[in-house]
Amino acid sequence: MNLEKIKLVVSDMDGTLLNSKNQISDRFFTLFKKLQDKNITFCAASGRQHNSIIDKLAPIKNDIFVIAENGGIAKKGDETLLANFLNPKKVLELIPVLRKIKGANIVLCCNNNAYIESKDPEFTTLFQEYYTSFKQVENLLEIAEKTPVFKIAIYHFKSSEEYIYPVVAKFSKEILIKISGTNWLDISTEKANKGNALKEIQKILNIGKTETMVFGDYHNDIEMMQEADFSFAMENAHKDIKKIAKYTTKSNNEFGVESILEKLV
Repeated sequence: MNLEKIKLVVSDMDGTLLNSKNQISDRFFTLFKKLQDKNITFCAASGRQHNSIIDKLAPIKNDIFVIAENGGIAKKGDETLLANFLNPKKVLELIPVLRKIKGANIVLCCNNNAYIESKDPEFTTLFQEYYTSFKQVENLLEIAEKTPVFKIAIYHFKSSEEYIYPVVAKFSKEILIKISGTNWLDISTEKANKGNALKEIQKILNIGKTETMVFGDYHNDIEMMQEADFSFAMENAHKDIKKIAKYTTKSNNEFGVESILEKLV
């Protein structure tokens, strides 16, 4: 594995760069300085809200690219590089369907804010790990009528794959549906995926697949893995990701990303 050509490193957050306590290691921040010394650019790519990603990477937030909301938005510092919104009619159609799923908690992901109806204290506590800027409202339909939506995120305490996906699968010809974690499912416009956002950043930097390294663990990482010759699945990754990634690394709790970056620098 010849890593000398690498100019861009892209990492998912949850289950990848973050450990199971949702922390980023000091080891990573030390390695980031070494990446800078080698003129290697870093990009964080997540289903999380932009503000939440920046909170985790605060010391380096002005030096990195950020793909948030699974490719709904990409930014460098305060500059927005791309934004992909769902069709408002589709959002209004989906909300009543999602409300009928027992145990589903719906999040409307908008620019600089997320909106929830759920009053479940367990969910609202958990939700704040991923969405630092949010409002609890009585009716999401009223928000969707006047506010552009990047993504609808739905959380189920048991399984997104088992309880949410079967209900929304029929919409898959019109929108992008991604099981983004054991409990999360994301709905966005077909253009909004991490792969398309990564292609935009590669274009800006004039960097190709042969110069790109990607780390991921779940279905929402598939498209961006296809844009890199050096794609790494975490040891804790979904089996589908391990099949398509060219390489594997240790788990997110065993510094899987950092161990490869150490070889790179």
